[in-house]
Amino acid sequence: MYKLIELESGVCAADGFFADGVSAGLKPDGAKDMAFVYSESFCQIATTFTTNKMAAAPIKHCKAKGEFETNFILINSKNANAMTGEAGVADIDEILATLPDCVHNPLMSSTGVIGVRLPKEKIIKGAKLFDLTKRQPHAAAQAIMTTDSFSKEKAYRVELADGTHFHIGAMAKGAGMINPAMATMLCFITTDAQVSVQEMQEILNEKVEVTFNAASVDGDTSTNDTVMLLSNAKSGVYHKEAFGEALEKIMRFLAREMVRDGEGATKLVTYKVTGAKDDKEAEIVAKALSNSLLVKTALYGEDPNWGRIASTVGASGAEAAEELLTISFDDVCVYKRGALFFDAAMEAKAAAVMKKDSFTISCDLGIGEGSFEAYGCDLGYKYVEINADYRT
Repeated sequence: MYKLIELESGVCAADGFFADGVSAGLKPDGAKDMAFVYSESFCQIATTFTTNKMAAAPIKHCKAKGEFETNFILINSKNANAMTGEAGVADIDEILATLPDCVHNPLMSSTGVIGVRLPKEKIIKGAKLFDLTKRQPHAAAQAIMTTDSFSKEKAYRVELADGTHFHIGAMAKGAGMINPAMATMLCFITTDAQVSVQEMQEILNEKVEVTFNAASVDGDTSTNDTVMLLSNAKSGVYHKEAFGEALEKIMRFLAREMVRDGEGATKLVTYKVTGAKDDKEAEIVAKALSNSLLVKTALYGEDPNWGRIASTVGASGAEAAEELLTISFDDVCVYKRGALFFDAAMEAKAAAVMKKDSFTISCDLGIGEGSFEAYGCDLGYKYVEINADYRT
C-alpha cells in the first residue's frame, strides 16, 4: 500500500525546505549555536508546547499569533529566553524584524540557561550569516544542541502504491531536563505532504503522547519544550495512514535518542507495561518506572534489583497486586505471580541483561488489556556533574 524509505537529509528532506547552522559567538570555540529552518513557500503549522506554567518567551510569542502561516524558524542555543517577562517577548520581535523580506511571519525558538535576556546584538549579527539557499541539515541539528553529545535527525520518503510520494524530516535536541508534558527538548519537523492544519494538529497531538511524552531522563519538565510541524504542501500528495506512521516512527526514534543521550546516561531502557486495567493505568505505571530515581540508580549500578520495580509499580497508584504481577528483564523472568525463584543463576542472567546498552523491563500486571511503553535511562555521577555547573 505504501513504503517508508529512510533518508539522510533530516529536516531538509521535504521539497522546498532549507536549513543551516552558524556560529554567532554564543558558544565557545566557534561552535555552531544558531540555526534556521526556511521554506520557499508558506507553511501550515501544528505545535505542542510545555505545560510548565513558566513557559518561555518564544512559546508565549508563538501562542499569541493564534492560527497563522509561516516559512521561517530561527533557533538559538545557550539562552532559553525564559523568565524574562514582556521584555523577552519584545526581544524576539526586535530580532525577527531584522530578517530578510522573503521571510513571512517568522518564529523563534530558544534553549539554554533560564533567567537571562537574549544577547540580541550577537543573534542579529548571527542571523545575517544565514544563507537561505543552503541545505545543511546536519549543521542545523548540531547548532541547536546544548548538553547533547550527538545530534538527532530522522527522515523518510513515503512512497504510495500509485507511484506518488511525499517526505517527512526532523531534527531535535534534548539530553537533560527531559520529561516532556505538552507535549530541555526542541523538535522541528517538516513535510511537503498536502495535509490540512486541522488534521496535522490532530495527528501530532496523538503521536506526541506515545513518543515524546513517554520519554524521561530526569523527570523535569522544561520551560521551553516545543514541537513544531510545518507543511508547505509542495508534493500535492497525502495519505493519512502513511503520514501518521512515518511521523510516529520519526518522533519515537528522536524520543529514544534523547533518552539514550541523557546527561551521563549509559543505558536506554524500554518499560513495557501490559495487563493493566486500561491503557491509562499502564501509562501511569510505565512513567512511574521511567521517572523513579531508585530504579535509575539501580540501572546505573547494573543491579537487577527487581524489588525496586515491584515497589514502584505498587506505589504508582494504578491497580496492581503481587499475586498477579510478572517482571522480566528482556526474556529473563525474575518474578511471576508471587513465585520467588530469583536464585543465583537467575540473578546472573538478569545481571547480564543489565550490562547491555539497551534492554526492556516488562511488567505484566495480570489484570486487564491495558498497555503502554515508556522510555528512560540510568542516573549516575555524570548527571550531577553536568548540572551542578550548568551555567558555567
